[in-house]
Amino acid sequence: MRYKIVVDSCCELPENWKKDPHFEIVPLGLEVGDYRILDDETFDQTEFIRRVAECPKCPKSACPSPQRYMEAYRTEAEHVYVVTLSSNLSGSYNSAVLGREMYCETYGDKQIHVVDSRSASCGETQIAMKAMEYEEKGFSFGEVVEKLERFRDSMRTYFVLDNLETLRKNGRLSGVKAMVASTLNIKPVMAGTREGTIEQLGQGIGIKKALQKMAETLAKNVNNAQERVLMITHCNNAERAELLKQHILSKINVSRVVIMDTAGVSSMYANDGGVIATI
Repeated sequence: MRYKIVVDSCCELPENWKKDPHFEIVPLGLEVGDYRILDDETFDQTEFIRRVAECPKCPKSACPSPQRYMEAYRTEAEHVYVVTLSSNLSGSYNSAVLGREMYCETYGDKQIHVVDSRSASCGETQIAMKAMEYEEKGFSFGEVVEKLERFRDSMRTYFVLDNLETLRKNGRLSGVKAMVASTLNIKPVMAGTREGTIEQLGQGIGIKKALQKMAETLAKNVNNAQERVLMITHCNNAERAELLKQHILSKINVSRVVIMDTAGVSSMYANDGGVIATI
């Protein structure tokens, strides 16, 4: 096997990729009060969402250990690409980098490149997809690394949340703002910045208006849309994902569309009904 792609569990993978030996998911830990689980194939979204709604404390995630990443790098593959959550949102990136250093000290040098996605969810998926695409086209390790970094810098992540409680609980949104948004049914349209933090771009009264605003913003800011893949992830609401897809495709043409349900970490932040899109 020439290459391997390692992702943390905030990265949603299509079902066929989960069975592909080129991919490995390194799980984060999830904590809701006294309830602690790994974000792996046993994750129960319905149970998790219920516990988050009932718990007054903010749900938390724990990044994988450097040792866990180091184990993922133990492969016969010549090239290893690692895609993590934004380093401004999680310690996963730092763990992956330290795991690389530990691997090289223990087993010798290996071509391992860790990508700070500066995103999350399907933003990570986009980068993993490009790593696979570039490798399958026969580019060298150095060429793939250069192309991945350039692609990451050109990608943008957008999201609309139906429920702002997790952002309020973890301090990313003030209690007053969250209360006003909830009372007036205001749904902020947010995006990841180039630095991997979160900013608000607009808002809509009600989820449908917010999804329309999100589609307009995405379509306005994308270049060479016909060459890009639109990825949409949703937390327990496929209907909203499909609605967003139709809004976007009414404005731009893309090469293809991938829709997925959120895994554990993304479900924690997106909360029930949240929708995320990257292009």
